[in-house]
Amino acid sequence: MVNTTWADERARLDREERPAHTALFLSAFFDELRRCGLRDVVISPGSRSTPLTMVAHAAPLNLYVDVDERGAAFFALGLAKASGRPVAIIATSGTAVANYYPAVLEAQSSRLPLLVLTGDRPLRLQDLGAPQTCDQVKIFGNAVRQFREMPEPRGDAASIAFARQAAREAMAAAAGVAEGSLGSGGGSMLDAAPVHLNFPVDDPLKPDLMQPGLFEVGRVAPTERDLQPRIGGWLALGPNRARDIARFLEGKRVVAVCGERCTTGSSGVRNLLRFAEEYEIPLLADPLSMLREHDCPLVIDNYDSFLGHDDAPEADVVIRFGRWPVSKRLTQWFERTRPMQIVVDPRETRDFTSGSDVFVRATPGGFVSALLEAKEFHKKGQSLFMKSWIEANDAARERIVSVATEPALHEGTVVRELLAGVPDGTLLFAGNSMAVRAIDTFMLKADRKLPVLCNRGLNGIDGTLSTAFGAAQHFDQTVVLLGDITTLHDVNALALQGEMILRERQGHKRPSITVVCMENGGGAIFDMLPQASDEPYFERLFLTPQQVDFGPICQGFNVPYAQAETLAAFQEALEGALGVPGISFISAKLPLRGVRERYGKYW
Repeated sequence: MVNTTWADERARLDREERPAHTALFLSAFFDELRRCGLRDVVISPGSRSTPLTMVAHAAPLNLYVDVDERGAAFFALGLAKASGRPVAIIATSGTAVANYYPAVLEAQSSRLPLLVLTGDRPLRLQDLGAPQTCDQVKIFGNAVRQFREMPEPRGDAASIAFARQAAREAMAAAAGVAEGSLGSGGGSMLDAAPVHLNFPVDDPLKPDLMQPGLFEVGRVAPTERDLQPRIGGWLALGPNRARDIARFLEGKRVVAVCGERCTTGSSGVRNLLRFAEEYEIPLLADPLSMLREHDCPLVIDNYDSFLGHDDAPEADVVIRFGRWPVSKRLTQWFERTRPMQIVVDPRETRDFTSGSDVFVRATPGGFVSALLEAKEFHKKGQSLFMKSWIEANDAARERIVSVATEPALHEGTVVRELLAGVPDGTLLFAGNSMAVRAIDTFMLKADRKLPVLCNRGLNGIDGTLSTAFGAAQHFDQTVVLLGDITTLHDVNALALQGEMILRERQGHKRPSITVVCMENGGGAIFDMLPQASDEPYFERLFLTPQQVDFGPICQGFNVPYAQAETLAAFQEALEGALGVPGISFISAKLPLRGVRERYGKYW
C-alpha cells in the first residue's frame, strides 16, 4: 500500500486547481490590457503558450494567427505602425521566442509598442534538458524597455491585483509619451518601445474558461464609462523658453527637416504647416513625414534632387523633427555646410552626424504650439531665404516630371503609375533599399490622402511583406513597393492570404493588397554605392543575381500573379489588381545594372 504524504496531497490539489487559477490570473491580465487600449493580438500556435492563447482568444480582442513567429512579430509591428496602438504577440517557448528578435529590434529603433508575451517552462524544469526550453529571462537584452518575469498564475486576490498592475505597467512602458488617450480612440506614439513579459506555466496547460467572473475579477472600475486608465499628453515647451528660441531665430536663415513622425495626426500637421507659414520656414519633407499630402509651397519635397548642387541653398539654423530622413544628400549637405541644429524630440537626438547644438526635449506638437504662442519672431531676411528654397524645389520638380513621363518601364514610371492609379486613402508601404528611395525621388507633393510607411528603424529588408500586411489591416487598399531580394527575405508572408480569407469568413474585412515587386534580378542598390565595380567580385558578393520565378510561388500561396515587362502591361496589371480583396502580386521587370545612370537624370 502506497502512503500518501501531505506534500503529495498538496501537489494533487495544486494540479487540480491550476486550470482555474490560470484562467482567472490571465483573464485579469488581458482585461486590463484591453482597458488600457490593447485591441490586437497576433498568435503563433504552440504548446507552452496554450494558456495565453486560449485566454486571449476568449477575450474581446482582435486576433490574428501567423504560424511563423518571425513573420508574426513583423505583422504585429505593421499593425502598431498603422494604428498607433500597442499590439501583443504571443509565442511558445524556445526558438520561437528567438524568432521575435528582428522585429523587436526594429520596434525599439522605430519606437513602436510591441507587447511580447512568451510562454515558458516553470523554474523546476529549467537547465535540466527539458524539451523546448532555454533561458528566456531578458532574452532581448536592452532592446526592450521593460522585462518582467511573471509568477506562475494564482487566483488569489493579491495575485489578481498584481496581474492587472503588471498589465498597466507594460502598457505604460510600451506607449511612452503619447499624444491622446490610448483607451478612448488611440494615441499617436512618439516615444514607444517593445516590452517583454515571460510567463512560466506548469501542467495542465489548458485553462478552465468556465470560471465565474472571468475578465471581471479584480476590476477597480467596472464600467467602460469610467476615466480611462492610460491618458497621454505632450511634453510641452514653457513660454519663456519658447520666447528665447523665437528671439534666437530672429535674423537667421532657418529651415526645418521633417522625418518620420515629425508630427502626429491631422491637427499636428496643420499646426506644423501653420508654424512654417508664420515663421516662413521651408519644411524639408521626407516621404514618411506625411507632409507630402499637402501641396503647400513651403513643403520642400525634391530636396534630394538639388542638395548635391554647388548652388544649393544653405542655412544658419536647422530645426529637426522626427527620424533622420531617407536622403543621403541631405546628410552630406549637413556635413558640408554644418548649420546649427536644434533637435526636437521627446527622448533623444537620433543624430548620427554628431551635429546637434541644442536638444529640446518636447514633442514636435508641444514645441510648435509653444512657438506659435511666442509671437516674438521678426522675419528679417527670412522671406528671401524661403523663396530660394521654393525656387530650387520647383526647378527640381520640372526635371523629375519630364523624366518620369518617359514611356519606358523603370523605377520612375513605376512610382508614377502607382501614384496616378491608386485611390485616395491608399497606404503606400515601401521596402528599403531602392523602393523607398524611388518614392523619395518620384513622389511629388499633392493635396491627397496617401500615407507612406516603411521599416526605417534599422533600414533592413527583414519582414517587409509581413509588416506591410499588418499595416494593411487598417486600410481598404494598400500597395507594397519592394525589390526581389526583399521579397525573397519574407516570401512565406504570402501564406497570410489564408488567414485573411479565414478572418473574412468570420466577419472581418479583407483589405485589398497589391504587391509590386521591382524585379531586377538582384541587389541593384549596390550599383549606386562605393562597392560598385566591373570586377567579378562585385556581381558575386553584392549584386547577387537571382533566378527566381515568383509565378509558381504565388500560385502555391493562392495569390494572383501578373508579370509586366512594358509600361502598358504594368498599367493593365495594376488596374486589374486594385480593389481585389486579398493579396495580389505584380512583377515589374527592370534591368539590374545602370540604376546610377537612370537616377542621374534627376539630380
